[in-house]
Amino acid sequence: MNKTDQMSFFGFEPGGVDKPKKAGRPRLVKPLALPLAAALPMTAPVFTALADASDAPSHSPADAPSNLPTQPESPHNLAEHEAMAQTLAQHPDFRVLRRLVPRSDYGAVNGRANRRVIVLDTETTGLDSQNESVIELAMLSVQVDAATGLPVGPVTVYESFEDPGKPIPPQITEITGIDDSMVQGQRIDDAAVAALVAQADLIIAHNAGFDRPFVEARLPVFAGKPWACSFLGIDWKKEGNGSAKLEFLASERGWFYDAHRAQVDCHALLQVLSSPLGDGQTGLSRLLAGAGQTRYKLRATGAPFEAKDKLKARGYRWDGDGRVWWCNVATDALLDAECEWLRAEVYGQRSARVQLEAMDSLVQFSRRSGLLSDRSV
Repeated sequence: MNKTDQMSFFGFEPGGVDKPKKAGRPRLVKPLALPLAAALPMTAPVFTALADASDAPSHSPADAPSNLPTQPESPHNLAEHEAMAQTLAQHPDFRVLRRLVPRSDYGAVNGRANRRVIVLDTETTGLDSQNESVIELAMLSVQVDAATGLPVGPVTVYESFEDPGKPIPPQITEITGIDDSMVQGQRIDDAAVAALVAQADLIIAHNAGFDRPFVEARLPVFAGKPWACSFLGIDWKKEGNGSAKLEFLASERGWFYDAHRAQVDCHALLQVLSSPLGDGQTGLSRLLAGAGQTRYKLRATGAPFEAKDKLKARGYRWDGDGRVWWCNVATDALLDAECEWLRAEVYGQRSARVQLEAMDSLVQFSRRSGLLSDRSV
């Protein structure tokens, strides 16, 4: 499922991304939900009309469980609804959303050196990876053209339930639709997962800080691969999006889908990341390029109490156990700038030392620690 939604359900909000503002956004008119076969083209005319607010068992790829649409519509109705969709799309007070159709093949593989990525999502019994369990794992393995940043070739799909050995909490069933009967006796195929992971150059998840600890606890093979987070690794607000939630990002690109199940969330993320960003790069290109960068957790050790409001406004978070304010910094240049800000705004130009935790892509978003050091500011 979309982990930002699951975390919100339990009262948690991932930091660093503003919620979409209600004012000025289109309001949702009751959707016309028309089931489509997965084989239909991306332009299949299932749509949602949006009026302007001013108008008031372990499963193989073949039999993997999902909530994807399966019933085709008659050609006559398709043509009729397509005409309706095109008419609405031409009106300034309406937007047309089409059902996102999963793609099983992205076309011919060229002769260039491609990278292979795995897009991953999990459903779990709760938020704490130390005490809760994975109940569904989905992965899409696909090659990415290094020159264009676009997926190429067939998509290998793995999806499986897993019995957590305890009842699934009612609130999880409410979110995901997964109940005890669906997972009873099911188990993830360790060998099949290991074979897919072995081929991957990068693992991508939307809020990898949630998914990575869960899958590493269950399947240690994931610890040996670099990870990227599509939630934090792209500045979606700077790219003009009001939210980094996956459903919102898909909607901004003209798609809706039945969220909160692992495989369909993976398909939605792959298609969102295949779309161009402001500089013309795809999200896949951006994440692949950033995979070699070291990120830092900066801890403002010894920060005076009266600076707490400035730190909070800047995006720092409070670590109650360590009794320190901290933030994530993505690059060396941003680290230098952040240390200058701390010296001027927090420490009052006084000499101070902060703690850094350097994390490469093999450690980022896991429960494992990076390399610790101190730095003068």
